[in-house]
Amino acid sequence: MTDIENSASEQAFPEIHEPRLWQDRGWTAKVIRNDDGEGWAVEMYKGGNEEPALVGPWTMGRNKVDPKPLDVSAFLTLVKTASEVIRRHEQQRYAQLHKQISIDVGPDAVNVELVITPDEFEPYGTLTAYDQSREIIAETKVSPTFRLTRESASAWAGGGYGRL
Repeated sequence: MTDIENSASEQAFPEIHEPRLWQDRGWTAKVIRNDDGEGWAVEMYKGGNEEPALVGPWTMGRNKVDPKPLDVSAFLTLVKTASEVIRRHEQQRYAQLHKQISIDVGPDAVNVELVITPDEFEPYGTLTAYDQSREIIAETKVSPTFRLTRESASAWAGGGYGRL
């Protein structure tokens, strides 16, 4: 991030260090009443997102009524945990939208890749065949529900890489 971006980010999300609300480094932690039962919960938000990246139980204070106040150590642990949750979600989403399989076409190995573009109005898939040096052999647009299997990839290659 540049100094200008950092400055803009800090203005949009000024540092707040309160017992039930911490905002720092582009993250916000809010301690709230636990709707599912007794006690307290903490919500972690990244940037200006409206949906929390992480919601979890929060420790009671010594009086067993009020929540334990947020502190820098707890906040940094929450940031790390929420970042890992986001990373796992991104990896899962990537895996759902990108499939790859290797098939034999004659004496050559061909890698076939399916990439789904989740457009809100017209989602579609792109099926691409690559040779060993990652040169594109063929590419075609497919339905976003297309299932990439060895059989479907072999049928596409066997049909001369035409439209499916």
